[in-house]
Formats: sequence, structure tokens, C-alpha cells
Amino acid sequence: MTERRDVDETVRSPREAFGEALRNARELRAAGRLSQSALAKKARTSKSTISRIERGVPPIATNLPAVFDQIFETDGQFKRLYEEVVSRSFPALYRRRMSLEREAIAIWEWSPTIIPGLFQTAEYARALFRANNPRATEDEIAGLMRARLARQGLLRGDAPPNVRVVLCASVISRRIVSRDAMREQLAVLLGQAERQTTRLQVLPLDAEPHLLIDGPITFLTAPNHVTVVCVDAFRTADINEDPEHVRTAVRAYDDLTSEALSARQSAAFIRNQMETL
Repeated sequence: MTERRDVDETVRSPREAFGEALRNARELRAAGRLSQSALAKKARTSKSTISRIERGVPPIATNLPAVFDQIFETDGQFKRLYEEVVSRSFPALYRRRMSLEREAIAIWEWSPTIIPGLFQTAEYARALFRANNPRATEDEIAGLMRARLARQGLLRGDAPPNVRVVLCASVISRRIVSRDAMREQLAVLLGQAERQTTRLQVLPLDAEPHLLIDGPITFLTAPNHVTVVCVDAFRTADINEDPEHVRTAVRAYDDLTSEALSARQSAAFIRNQMETL
């Protein structure tokens, strides 16, 4: 009985489920079975990559789920399976937050410390992960980076959430990576700010004290328009769903946006910092 349960758990793991779905789609394809080599050619990857994915061996390149959905006309099946793979890459403490983030129609962020994960470059993310995990292996760091960068796919989807970000001016000035890498990070931030669904503001250092001054906070609004507040601290996370607390935090966030530079002024502030690097 124990052995059977172990097998079931393995089959139900997200990575195994992705591999099994790919194998089934390839072998049971209505237009005729595809070999691994033929699928690799269509997906512009290698046969060994297809074989590895079907066996549940990481990683899965971030572009492949959408490619598989297109090839097999599976209406987002592989995208959803991949999102579950990414979710399981995070500690259990953060999984619900990741799930809420994937479904959110609106994401509001305030960060007094670092550029939020949805906008981080690979080098910026690597530096943060290495600082937070000094004993981690390169493979472990690479896995964390893949999960972080995969989250950014929701900004490139057909219906991206409305995103509002307020950053403390110190975040723009703080050089966590090399000058060139930081310049690249700021350029990516500016590029994201130009999207129709994103609004980026910078809070000056001389802004008035505010309720959210002591740490980062994220507001996630679900399709049913219910908003929750996510607060991250050192290796901890909390999701507050109490309506009164959420309303209070939203009012504080609105005060932040009114104190912050306009979107145009914020972009100019960031460009000026890029020139000083």
C-alpha cells in the first residue's frame, strides 16, 4: 500500500504531470503521432530536451509551454501545467501568493528596498539570490532564477494584469550589481513602465512619513475584484485578507502615489540615474 501511494505522489508531481501530458499529446495527436525528433524540430529545440522534459528532468525552458500549446492546440494546458511547476519551485510559504499573483487582474507594489521580482533582470535576481543563499550551489541559484524569471511571463500574456509600482528613490540609486548590469536593469524597468498596463512612480527621499514606510507590500486583486495584501519580511510572508485592513492599506498606498513623482518625472529620474552609472 505504501509503495502505491509513493508512485501516485510521483505521478501527481507537477513536473511529472507536464512530462506525461507532453508524451500523451505527442503520441495521441489527432493528426498523427509525432516522434520526439519531429516534435523537437517543430518546437525548435533538441530531441534530448524533449526526452528530458517527458522524463520529468528539469529545467523546462520558459518559452516551450506556449510553443507546445500552439503545436498541439491545447488551449493553454501546458502554460497552466508549467505555472504549477513554477509554483512548486517556491517554498510552501509563498505558493499561495504565487497562485494569487498568477490569477490577479491587478498588482500594486510598494518597495522601499529592491526592484520587485516581476521586473528583475537575470543578473539582478542572481545577486539577490546569492546574497540571501550564500551556501546555495550554482544549480540551486539557477533554479531560483528560472522560477523568478518565469513569473514575469504573466506580464507578456494576452491579458496582462494592471500593474502599479511605487519605488523608493533609494531603490533606483542602490547599485546591487555592476554598473553595466545596473544600467541594464534600469533600462528594463523603463521598458516595462512604457507598457499600457503598467504605471511606475518613484517616491522621493524627502517624502512625508507614511503607514507603509517599514517594508514592501503587494496588493493582489482577483478576477472577482477581491483584494488581498501580501507582506514579505525576512524568510516570512503573510497574506492579509481582512477587508478593513485591506482598505486601510489601500488608502495608504493611494497616499504614496500622490506623494510620488509622476510617471513622466519618475522615468526622467531613472534615466538620470542611468547616466550617472
